[in-house]
Amino acid sequence: MGRFSLPDEAPRGLHSPITAAMIKYMARIQVRVFRATNGRIGRMWRVGAGLRKPVPTLLLEHRGRKSGRVFTTPLLYLRRGDDLVVVASQGGLPQHPQWYFNLLAHPETRVHLPGRRGVAVRASEAVGRERDDLWERLVEHYADFAKYRSWTEREIPVLVLTPR
Repeated sequence: MGRFSLPDEAPRGLHSPITAAMIKYMARIQVRVFRATNGRIGRMWRVGAGLRKPVPTLLLEHRGRKSGRVFTTPLLYLRRGDDLVVVASQGGLPQHPQWYFNLLAHPETRVHLPGRRGVAVRASEAVGRERDDLWERLVEHYADFAKYRSWTEREIPVLVLTPR
């Protein structure tokens, strides 16, 4: 493990409610800063593997499948042509993030990219060979995804956001 890299094994506190609360709190801050600066600040993830190789971020809107409320979540993404690819890794936590279930229920949504607000997209889950190919590209894009995968027993979903 290097000075700024993640441990090979899941940190002991990864599954605690405090960790989940911290992730939510940090996400709220990133959403506010990204929106306030139209993506000039907050557009690149510079944590973990992103310290040496920053990764672009977007803001994903998703409608609660139970509440109907609109939520916004910052996510790392990879471009594949016009499509945007995101990962429901939740930092290697044992359960899928809520935004994943919300997108399954309401796949028509919007993303915010630096300098571009409210881009209409349709979400679909990558499966089989497509998922495997995208997963390889995602790990090349942000190496910590491989560690997140090793920290959880679930298969981490990969979603494709296609412009409408």
